[in-house]
Amino acid sequence: MIDALSSFHAAIRAAGLEPPDAIEPGRLHRFPGNGKRPSNRAGWCLLFDDGRGGCFGDWSTGISETWQAKREKPFSQAERAAFSRRVEEARRQAEAERNTRQARAANRAITIWNAATPAPGNHPYLVRKRIQPHGARMHTGALTLPVTDFTDRLTSLQFIAADGGKLLLSGGRKRGCFIPVAGDMDNPTRMIICEGWATGCTLAEDEPTALVLSAIDAGNLEPVASAARRRWPTAELVIAGDDDRQTVGNPGATKAKAAAIASGALFALPQWPEDAPDHLTDFNDLAVWLAGGGA
Repeated sequence: MIDALSSFHAAIRAAGLEPPDAIEPGRLHRFPGNGKRPSNRAGWCLLFDDGRGGCFGDWSTGISETWQAKREKPFSQAERAAFSRRVEEARRQAEAERNTRQARAANRAITIWNAATPAPGNHPYLVRKRIQPHGARMHTGALTLPVTDFTDRLTSLQFIAADGGKLLLSGGRKRGCFIPVAGDMDNPTRMIICEGWATGCTLAEDEPTALVLSAIDAGNLEPVASAARRRWPTAELVIAGDDDRQTVGNPGATKAKAAAIASGALFALPQWPEDAPDHLTDFNDLAVWLAGGGA
């Protein structure tokens, strides 16, 4: 069983996740998803009782993998069928737990959102980013933004502190969901999807007739863009990516381009003047810098 545990740990790490040190066979474990805070529980794994197999995944990115222990004798047809049944059962268990967790978070989000008050235009983050509140509210001193799905249901909240620190409501559903920034959700003719909310505010203020959605992060651009294309198939769609010029692989631009290809959208990045500082990455950074406010 020790060898099985070691191999199972290695398989999880090979998928870009960091599993818990102790994994009890037969029990579903949750742990932080890829790149998430220690309190996050988007990662999950289950090692089967016999140690011969297991499965794992990350709810925040959609990863779902299976693992089988190496053995000298090939699995029989009956053993393969039994393994498939155990994997399906484990995935159903993980899915049920995720749905319960997300439903509880959605209820918390509704309670917090309904009690929150309109954000003032002089909030330090808004002033520094040179943007308007665009429907943001306040909760315990933080800007509070609604995260919704394409059926207009509130699924989570994003909180932005005065210093720009961002936090999503624990357990809330993010994948394929977005923050509505501005515009007509009923029958848009032009849509712009970007990563961050502040970037969305800048784009909305520059194009007040467009529907602007914030996908929250680069990894969520493609699922949001694809869902937006299905909901509004005739609207012009633009993916406004971040230009992570100083990060290896430029994940902002790379994922924005992939989202544009997947959804049949146009693709846009900030166009930097020659004297623009290298640390600027998005359309809001550019607007703030051009206005003389630094970034």
